[in-house]
Amino acid sequence: MLSETRVPIASAFDIVTARQQGRSLAKELGFENAEMTLIAAAISEVSRNIVEYAGHGVIIFQPPNNGARRGLSVIAQDKGPGIPDIAKAMQYGYSSRRGLGVGLPGAKLLMDDFDIVSKAGDGTTVTMKKWLHNAK
Repeated sequence: MLSETRVPIASAFDIVTARQQGRSLAKELGFENAEMTLIAAAISEVSRNIVEYAGHGVIIFQPPNNGARRGLSVIAQDKGPGIPDIAKAMQYGYSSRRGLGVGLPGAKLLMDDFDIVSKAGDGTTVTMKKWLHNAK
């Protein structure tokens, strides 16, 4: 059984490490290659936001607690400035900086479950889950 794994995020190198760790755990859980790619892309998006907006944080991988249903939970936490308007940040194409505005909404599209909690001055927590659909 997969236990909790934490990857500190403070640089572009850490984003790569988190992607690799996420792919590895997804493979261990039995995800197909295409699903592993989606998970890795979502991890990149939320990790990049941590580096860009908060400076540092952590990606936490956990097995979701949902009875017999198996999957991977990815939690991105930081203690940065927070997101002043979550609804606006979740609009596809909106960017508070120079980006394409696909980060958070893109990550949401890539995963099965997506939740974001943010408080000004207290940081942000994004919780994403991908469920195993080909359970063997």
